[in-house]
Amino acid sequence: MEIRWLEDFIALARTRNFSRAADDRNVTQPTLSRRIKLVEEEMGVTLIDRNTLPLSLTAAGEVFLASAEQISRIHHDAKSRCKDILEQQSNRLTFAATQSLCLGFWKSWLMPLAGDLDVDMVHNLKSTTWMGADFVEALSNNECDLVLCYWHPTIDFLQPLADERFEHILVCQEQLVPVTALDDDGKPLYQLPGSKRHPVPFIGYHDNAFLKPVIRSFLQRREPAPHLLTMNENVNSVSAKAMVKEGFGLGWLPTTLLEDNFRYNRLDFAADQSWNIPVEIRLYRSRLNQNQQLQKLWPHLQRTLPLEKVSLAVGDDHKVSVNS
Repeated sequence: MEIRWLEDFIALARTRNFSRAADDRNVTQPTLSRRIKLVEEEMGVTLIDRNTLPLSLTAAGEVFLASAEQISRIHHDAKSRCKDILEQQSNRLTFAATQSLCLGFWKSWLMPLAGDLDVDMVHNLKSTTWMGADFVEALSNNECDLVLCYWHPTIDFLQPLADERFEHILVCQEQLVPVTALDDDGKPLYQLPGSKRHPVPFIGYHDNAFLKPVIRSFLQRREPAPHLLTMNENVNSVSAKAMVKEGFGLGWLPTTLLEDNFRYNRLDFAADQSWNIPVEIRLYRSRLNQNQQLQKLWPHLQRTLPLEKVSLAVGDDHKVSVNS
């Protein structure tokens, strides 16, 4: 039974006239009569006493009317609430980022900033498990409004975002640094460059991860060439960091993930600063996106970015530039 049939019945019960009820419902009288008949067939009883003038409801019709009105109210209330939710969602911004960038920038920077500007924004937690190309596809298909990601000229799958349909803001400069766990004496467990006879265990990244092509390109051009034995590959830096901390190998990690680990002597550098790899962290949006909240937030970001640099001191001999 369709909701409109119930509302046809309610109109007929109110007007007690097929012609006037049909006008109220903006249908022909034969159509209304046929629908009322279908309702009666569905219920298995006569609801309208057609032998009286004006028409009247049978006892079953009175019971059915009360239920029909209740169902109609619930339907309209639910429809109104769903419409409100749709309007809220259409104005809400959806933010997508890798797991490491989410941990480093969402709660400490972007979420508070959006709150200060009274911008309604949510983080799509599913994006923390996306492959690199998934971010490009999501932004292209309007499945998210903002994408925060690493950028380097070797990341081929980001090339579509160079199209004029998209624009970006530099959030900060970042470095990937080779780090290792410590041995029982507090010394670096692994050191670059290794040798053919004793290659260094290496914790790398999945082929579809942002940092895989960056590190691969760097190592191919590096002299002397390092000798690495890949032990594990990960989609995100957080997983790679966990493997490095457990001593399974060295790995290149973003400095934004390392501050506490250096401070509490959990990790150390596996080489000097000549092995560091510079990358950018960029925030992308589609120029075609006319979300009012985005139009409000984006100009503020353009004025306030990039984030200022600070220095993270590590031991006596190292200092790494980090952004906050």
